[in-house]
Amino acid sequence: MKKNPPRIPQTIPTEIIEMAKSSVIERNKKRQRLVAEYAAKRHELKAKARDESLSSEERFQARLKLAELPRNSSPVRVRLRCARTGRPRGNYRKFGLSRIALRQLALKGHIPGMIKSSW
Repeated sequence: MKKNPPRIPQTIPTEIIEMAKSSVIERNKKRQRLVAEYAAKRHELKAKARDESLSSEERFQARLKLAELPRNSSPVRVRLRCARTGRPRGNYRKFGLSRIALRQLALKGHIPGMIKSSW
């Protein structure tokens, strides 16, 4: 089971940030809702499909039912996006932020314990 990334405190000032298209962000949120909704059913059907003790016909029926589920209910279709900007690439799972947003917050001192590296 995946852990949710830690949320950014709401006290962080939100200056003008370049955002991804809101339709793309909303589409990804819809996928996350569908994944959560169908997770138990998908897990049950996958377990049946892998169960060697069941007949091949029962396993095949489980595969067919799995294929009937909505495509967007599959966890692999959810894209990891930055919680602040919606940026799809260069994200840190631990923070739920893109590398750019993480650097901005770190330089302003909003992330405890994170300092700029120097050597």
